[in-house]
Amino acid sequence: MKGFHRDNQLFSLCGLNCGLCPMHLNKYCPGCGGGEGNQSCKIAKCSLEHDGVEYCFRCREYPCEKYEHIDEFDSFITHSNRKADLKKAREIGIEAYNAEQTEKTELLNLLLANYNDGRKKTLFCVAVNLLELQEINGILLQIKGNSELERLTLKEKSSYAAGVFQNAAKPKNIELKLRKKK
Repeated sequence: MKGFHRDNQLFSLCGLNCGLCPMHLNKYCPGCGGGEGNQSCKIAKCSLEHDGVEYCFRCREYPCEKYEHIDEFDSFITHSNRKADLKKAREIGIEAYNAEQTEKTELLNLLLANYNDGRKKTLFCVAVNLLELQEINGILLQIKGNSELERLTLKEKSSYAAGVFQNAAKPKNIELKLRKKK
C-alpha cells in the first residue's frame, strides 16, 4: 500500500508472523509494510488513518470490529493466533517477541533445509507458528535423536518429521494445515 512502511518485517501490524510465512520466505512478499508489492490492506489503511500505529494493540480503538472474525480463516500463513500473538507481543514487549520469532525462523529454515520433501513447507510453517518455541525445540531433539534417520530417503525423513509434529500438536487440538474459506 502506497505510503505504508514498517521496520518490523517479522511481525505484522495485525499480528501475523510474517517471518514464518512461505510467501515471505520465498521472497514473494516483503512482509507488512516492507516495500513495493504490498497488497491493499484495510488494516494498513486503518493504521495510516490512526497516526501510523505500528501494531494494532497500540491503537486506542483496539480491539475494533476488524478483529471480530480475524482468526477464522487463513491465507498463505495461519491466522489462528493473531489475537493471542498481539497479546503476547504487548505483554513481553516487541523486542522479546521478535527475538522469539527470529529463533523460530531459524528453526523453520532448519526444518525446510533438512526435512522438506517439497510437500511439507506449509505444515512446517503452520507448526512453527502455532507451537511454542520450547515445544518446537523438543520436537527437533526427538527428530534428530532418531538414529534411523540417516538411512531414510528425504521423503521418508519428511514424513517422519511431519508425523512427530502432528503427534505433538494433536493433544493441543492444533491442526497443522491452513483453514481455507469455503
